[in-house]
Amino acid sequence: MNSESRPQGFTNLRRRKPRDYVEWSTLRRWKKIPPWEEEPPGYLLREAREAAGLTQTQLARRVGCSQQAVAQAERWTSNPTVRFARQWAQAVGADLGFSIEQPRKA
Repeated sequence: MNSESRPQGFTNLRRRKPRDYVEWSTLRRWKKIPPWEEEPPGYLLREAREAAGLTQTQLARRVGCSQQAVAQAERWTSNPTVRFARQWAQAVGADLGFSIEQPRKA
């Protein structure tokens, strides 16, 4: 995220330590996550799995991977492929949105 969307004086603010999932989930539910803070893909995947009422093992069977792969994908630092995220979304009955928009020409 660029510095334009951060409050004045916070241009170099960056989390040094990842939030744990419970803190992140609570702040997200309360709409209190700073707009400049990234949304970790792993936490979004975990949120979707929990909303579907699935355990890691159940999801792993649906996706065709191990429970350990699911656990690893749900970490703050995970970097899942788009293909894996699509399989995950399908397994939990959700849609995956992804777009890249070209800048408008003046």
